[in-house]
Amino acid sequence: MPNVLNVNNLNVSYLGNVALTNISFQVEQGSLVGIIGPNGAGKSTLIKALMDLIPSETGKVEILEKPVKKVRKKIAYVPQRNDIDWDFPILVLDAVLIGTYPHLGVFKRPKKEQREWAYECLKRVGMEEFSKRQIGELSGGQQQRVFLARALAQKADVFFLDEPFVGVDLSSENTIIHILKEMQKEGKTILVVHHDLSKANEYFDELILLNKELIAKGEVHQVLEAQTIQRAYGNPLAFMSDNMGVNQA
Repeated sequence: MPNVLNVNNLNVSYLGNVALTNISFQVEQGSLVGIIGPNGAGKSTLIKALMDLIPSETGKVEILEKPVKKVRKKIAYVPQRNDIDWDFPILVLDAVLIGTYPHLGVFKRPKKEQREWAYECLKRVGMEEFSKRQIGELSGGQQQRVFLARALAQKADVFFLDEPFVGVDLSSENTIIHILKEMQKEGKTILVVHHDLSKANEYFDELILLNKELIAKGEVHQVLEAQTIQRAYGNPLAFMSDNMGVNQA
């Protein structure tokens, strides 16, 4: 499969503090990739830099073999829940409808076709019955499913999700990962910032392990080696038992 994402020597700093250094990797089309690492490792920074939402000092990022600014319509982003103003007065269907905006012309408003598509995306995540609710009235898991529906409405090829399972119920988590795997079968490429290593084998094909630099990138069983995890986290900790999915060999 062709590479959808090519990252070469990416360096990012905040106010003189190094956030990411010398990051290089590739991601093939149709991959479902988890981005893992300790707190402060630069996981969220990485996906924001890949989408050019924050500036990088040096490096080159190509998505679909082009600079990000030329393929932005083909990229969808689900931010962390705590980055969203849930008090903003918007109905669930209207929140999903925002996903159709990149494909509308300048100053054009969504029409019946777009509203029907947004509703179909809500159905896909099992949230159609909440279409007329204020988004702030929903539970954390329901809100996350709505934002996944918004990403689906964009008809993108590449998806970035930042901690989509934090603060959600088990049912919503199962729904989200099921949809991500369906999207993968459709040829979509998906990168997910994730923190629970115990589910990495079940959820992802590949992992990117960070701690400000790239520690490892590859198949899950290769990255979840005890020595590799120790390089990133500093010590094995509790999650390095066999029951937590980390290989001791």
